[in-house]
Amino acid sequence: MKNIKHVDINIIRRFPTINFIGNDFAIFHNVGSISLFDYPTRLNGACLALCLNGQSNIRINLREYEMKPGVLVITMPEQILQQVDYTDDFTCILIVVSERIVNEVLPTIQQLLPLFFRIKEEPCILLKAEDIVAINEYYSFMQKKVKLKDNPFRREIAQGILLALFYDIYAIYLGNQPPVKKSKTRKEELFDRFIRAVGESYKQERSVAFYADKLFLTPKHLSTAIKEVSGKTAGEWIENSVILEAKALLKSSELSIQEISDELHFANQSFFGKYFKQHTGMSPKEYRQQ
Repeated sequence: MKNIKHVDINIIRRFPTINFIGNDFAIFHNVGSISLFDYPTRLNGACLALCLNGQSNIRINLREYEMKPGVLVITMPEQILQQVDYTDDFTCILIVVSERIVNEVLPTIQQLLPLFFRIKEEPCILLKAEDIVAINEYYSFMQKKVKLKDNPFRREIAQGILLALFYDIYAIYLGNQPPVKKSKTRKEELFDRFIRAVGESYKQERSVAFYADKLFLTPKHLSTAIKEVSGKTAGEWIENSVILEAKALLKSSELSIQEISDELHFANQSFFGKYFKQHTGMSPKEYRQQ
């Protein structure tokens, strides 16, 4: 969304010990938390993070994941990220690539397109020992090249290393694929279609009836099926999407509360405030100031 103040490499590179190339690449060793991600935040780029020590719980869009040693996390542009908590000994290595590089370079490699769909479905993967060594080698090599500020081709070199890295990551994902792929049930397929529909329309439509009609079902049938598959009702998934977006706008944009209310298609600011407080226990203003 154009009005959101995205976190990009230009902001990340203000932190010490970060090596970067303009606003296209950043590579660094993270100890503990980066305060930018204490609240739901959109990262204007792709991020690769490998946990080396300790543990951290993160959220990617609506889902929570556990980072522990050997877990590789990859996120794509426009996803909403949040670091929920972390242990004192948590450390990881990170490579952040701008959305421009993702859009202009990686999609030109047709062989890699299936990887991006897989990453969105499975952003966290536990690596084998040899794969951890390989990712660390890529990190070290890229870090050395990014530091060579006198090299006029360091951006192109970094892009080449990045492409090689993504090919290796694709091979890792393929190697971690279960021997027999479990086919989804009809209800699981319905859940996937429902989540995609919510992602497309939650800013304008918050009624279960709208999504049920779109999927040619009754609201009761839809809610029962979604609850059975996910443990949450259809209404809860819709509400979570709206609240997640509202939190991201409140914390990472300069929009007024009235403008956020308009952006999310509430009838007025008062109705938005009541909706937000009902689901979070605080007003939009209180959430923004905490």
